[in-house]
Amino acid sequence: MSDSKPISILLVDDDEINNFISIKLIKKALIYTEITACLDGSYAINQLLELQKKDSNSLPDYILLDINMPIMNGWEFLDEYKRLNIDPLGKCKIFIISSSVFSNDINKAKSYDLVKDFISKPLNVDKIKELFAVEKTV
Repeated sequence: MSDSKPISILLVDDDEINNFISIKLIKKALIYTEITACLDGSYAINQLLELQKKDSNSLPDYILLDINMPIMNGWEFLDEYKRLNIDPLGKCKIFIISSSVFSNDINKAKSYDLVKDFISKPLNVDKIKELFAVEKTV
């Protein structure tokens, strides 16, 4: 695997402590990763637009998106992401990562074609390995 490029992940969550823990867990579960964290959806959109301008191949492989954030929440992020057609080739796989247990949030997440799945917080190494193992087989 050393000759292939690392898995790139954009983590969009306003909780810095949660981001720190998530990054540690992802790096423990998946050795070969590059992770960028953004504290709100608006900043993440701007980062993605910059990457898209450079080269659409530089977009992340995965976006792990929290729902409840200030400035631009996860739903607004998804609407803006789609409106701006940031990833016309569908390279990025988006997963909602949320502590919400409300079925309406889970159902709303599943109503977005862009969203691959809804993952409940807290993350753990097994959940991360399972998520990415499933992705590799699809």
